[in-house]
Amino acid sequence: MVVSQHRSRRKGTGGRYRSPLSKKLSNLGRLPTLTKIGEHKNKPLRVRGGLEKVRVLVAGFANIVNPKDKTFKKVKIKTVTENAANRHYVRRNIITKGAVIDTELGKARVTSRPGQDGTVNAVLI
Repeated sequence: MVVSQHRSRRKGTGGRYRSPLSKKLSNLGRLPTLTKIGEHKNKPLRVRGGLEKVRVLVAGFANIVNPKDKTFKKVKIKTVTENAANRHYVRRNIITKGAVIDTELGKARVTSRPGQDGTVNAVLI
């Protein structure tokens, strides 16, 4: 499956857009990471400009901040309890930004993008 970053070839009226540009490698996207829970596992990716992104394939721990006393702790993740991105992600324990995870400290909302940032950061609810 190819993920494209181009606009649609059809207008809202149903007419066609004829593109003045040809297909380019820079317009390709990538498939989503779908970070799961388990033993921690990363995958580095080379991105545009020779930089590197780190994808979290499997996450075991999350960096949790307590907003009341502003302290950070590295805590083990138990399960995913809620995910606004896709309701089936809860059943499969897939972590995305905005997902609510159950940890040893309690429930927390994920604020980072595990597929792009390389970590799972969250705020206690």
